[in-house]
Amino acid sequence: MKSLFLCAVLATAVLFPVHLVKADALIRPKVIVVATFEIGNDTGDKPGEFQFWVEREKLTHTMTVPGVDHVVRYNDEGTFGVVSGTTVRSGLQIEALGLDPRFDLSHTYWIVNGIAGANPAVCSIGSAAWAAHVVDCDIAYEIDSREIPAEWPYGIIPIGSKVPNVAPDPAGHFWAPDPMAWTMNPALVQWAYNLTKDVQLVDTPEAQQFRALYTDYPAAQKPPSVLIGDSLCTCRYWHGANMAKWATDWDRIYTNGQGQFAMTAMEDQGIADALTRLDKMKKVDFQRVLFLRTGSNYCQPHPGQTAQDSMTAEYAGMIPALEAAYRTGSVPLHEIEKNWSKYKNETPK
Repeated sequence: MKSLFLCAVLATAVLFPVHLVKADALIRPKVIVVATFEIGNDTGDKPGEFQFWVEREKLTHTMTVPGVDHVVRYNDEGTFGVVSGTTVRSGLQIEALGLDPRFDLSHTYWIVNGIAGANPAVCSIGSAAWAAHVVDCDIAYEIDSREIPAEWPYGIIPIGSKVPNVAPDPAGHFWAPDPMAWTMNPALVQWAYNLTKDVQLVDTPEAQQFRALYTDYPAAQKPPSVLIGDSLCTCRYWHGANMAKWATDWDRIYTNGQGQFAMTAMEDQGIADALTRLDKMKKVDFQRVLFLRTGSNYCQPHPGQTAQDSMTAEYAGMIPALEAAYRTGSVPLHEIEKNWSKYKNETPK
């Protein structure tokens, strides 16, 4: 019955001008799950980030949203699933969704999830990290590594600075975007972590063997776990120990030393920017947004491996990472669905 009602709503929105769609006919998702890619079909084949959500949450109904490339799916419980596309351009599709006049997203919770390159100094592949901060690493000065001064650790410099690893002078980067880092709702992040810290994550012999190669990184050798750790985001797919040092330093600069670099990603900065803009337009509530990244690989090589080989290797933790995203992310999802009367008007504390 719910699905028939929603179909009627969608038909109304298409046939009549926006201002004639009544408030009580708006679509009000409880939760929107955002994945960044799917490999083939949404069900029944090699899984990407979306497939487990579609199959296990029974997202059997579909609709088309202008500006969103992939069909939007939903179930009768009020959960919607969206594929945003990859890189920072993902934010454009989320913006399109938020501006669709058929939706009221003012009370909707968001679980943005995807695979990532894990920082071996902090966690292992197959682990799941709730982001305390999403940090934009795209906006920078850069000098080719073959031309940097000998005393520099790398050639990437914050806009407004003159050397690496120094916070920019506020007066010296007037044209750089603000913010460069988004701090997530600490209470919501802690709530999600508390619900999921003991979730049983998937491990495989392949992942175990790969973890054991990281002899210089005790955290990388541990079994998968759930943690709180920052998502460092750039459209450049980078690898290497020097780049990992840069990411660690960058996180410290833009979170004022409060963050911990756990995962690399390519989309979260764009999605965070879109949702922040939609929040300012009173379309969404950014205090209801969660980012969850799960380690499919490491962002730097193990001893005896080159950065080039590390970058192009198959992901030893692909299935564990996809499982971790669903197993971890579905816990707060089900809690919100089950107790919607509680969480509709009051975010978890």
